[in-house]
Amino acid sequence: MFVSFFPQPKLFFTSAAAWSLAAILFWFFAGEQLGAVFGLPPAALDAPPIIGIAVLWSKPFLWFYLYFAFCVAAFYAFWNWYAPHPWQGWSILMTAVILFLIYFNVQVSVAVNTWYGPFYDYIQGLMSGTIKSTAAEFYIGLGSFAWLALVGMNVQVVNAFIVSHWIFRWRTAMNDYFVQNWSRLRHIEGASQRIQEDTMRFSQIMEDLGSSFVQSIMTLIAFLPVMIQLQTHISELPIVGAIPQPLVFAALAWCLFGTVSVMVAGLKLPGLQFRNQRVEAAYRKELVYGEDNADRAQPATTAELFSNVRHNYFRLYFHYIYFNVVRYTYLQADGIFSMLILGPSFVAHKISFGAFSQISNAFSRVTGSLQFLLTSWSTIVELQSVHKRLRAFEATLEGEPLPEIDQRYLQRQGAEDPA
Repeated sequence: MFVSFFPQPKLFFTSAAAWSLAAILFWFFAGEQLGAVFGLPPAALDAPPIIGIAVLWSKPFLWFYLYFAFCVAAFYAFWNWYAPHPWQGWSILMTAVILFLIYFNVQVSVAVNTWYGPFYDYIQGLMSGTIKSTAAEFYIGLGSFAWLALVGMNVQVVNAFIVSHWIFRWRTAMNDYFVQNWSRLRHIEGASQRIQEDTMRFSQIMEDLGSSFVQSIMTLIAFLPVMIQLQTHISELPIVGAIPQPLVFAALAWCLFGTVSVMVAGLKLPGLQFRNQRVEAAYRKELVYGEDNADRAQPATTAELFSNVRHNYFRLYFHYIYFNVVRYTYLQADGIFSMLILGPSFVAHKISFGAFSQISNAFSRVTGSLQFLLTSWSTIVELQSVHKRLRAFEATLEGEPLPEIDQRYLQRQGAEDPA
C-alpha cells in the first residue's frame, strides 16, 4: 500500500515528521523573526488585527509562504538524491501543495473569525441605536466577508480537485505494483477483489479521512491561539469557577470525554466489520464459481452462506445501537455546551455580541477538530477492515523488492502520467 507510492515508507514518514517538527520549532524560535532580514517582519504585538482579505497577503503571511516553500524544496531535494522514486512528484510535492491549500483555507477561517468581532459589535450598536451608520458602510463591512468567503470557497474547490487526483495516483501506484506481481498473488483467495475493490475503497476512504484529519490538526493549531486571546472575556466557568485558560480547558476536557466515550462504545466494531467482510467474500466467491460451474452455488449452499451474512450483519447492527446512543447523545449536547460555559460571563455582562460570535466560532472549530475520532469512527472502522485485508494480501511480497523490469515500468508510468 505504501511502498508503491512513497520511497522507503518507514524512513520517509519518520523523516517527514522529524523535518516538520524541526521546521515548526525553528519558525517559532527564530524563523518568524528572520523575515525582517528580507523586509517581511512579523506583525507588532500591539498592532491592531488586519480585517478582511488583505491579511492573506500581508508581510508576515508572505514570509511564511516563502519559508514553507523552502522547507518543502529542501525535503524533496534530499529524497530525490537519497532514494529517487517514480511517484515522488505526487507523494512529496503534491502532498505539500495539498497541505498548503488546507493551511490557507484554515487561515481564511481565522480571518473570518477576526471579522466577526468588530462587525457584530457594529450590528449590536445599530440594533441598540448607539451607533449611526449608512447603508453604504454596512454593505462595505459585509463585502469584507464576501471576499473572504469567495477566496475560501475557490481554494477549497481547487484543493478537492487536487486531492481526488492525488488519491487516484496512489491507487494507480498500488494497482501497478500488485499487477506486476500478479504471478505471485493470483493464487491467493480473493486476489482480484483485493487489487480492484479494496485498493479503490482504501483510496476513497483515505481521500475523505486523510483530508479531514489534516484539516482538523491545522484548525486546532490555528484556532488555539485565537481562543487564548478571546478568553479575556470569560470571567469563570460553571461549577469549576475561575481557572487559568478556561476556554482551552473546557474544550480539551469536553472533547476528551466525548472521544473516550465513543472509543469505548465502538471497541468491538472493527473486529465485527472484518468478520462481515470475510462472510461476504465467501458468499461472493461461491456465486462467482456458480457462473462457470453448474454444480456450484446450489440453493442449499448459498442459503447457508447468506445465513452467515445475515447473522453477522444483525450482530453488527445490535452493537451499533449503543454506539450510536453514545455518539448522538454527545453530539446533541455539544450544540449547547459553548452556551453553557459562557453563562457566567453573560450574567456578569462581560461579553459583547461580537466577542460572543468570535468565541462561539473559535470554540466550535477547536472542539470540531478535537472530535475527529468521534465523528469519523465509523469510517475509521471501515478503513481498518480494508487495511487488514490488504496487509494480509501483500504479506506475500513483504520484504521483496520489485524486479528491475517493474521499476522501469513504474518510472515510465510516472513520467507519462499527466499532472
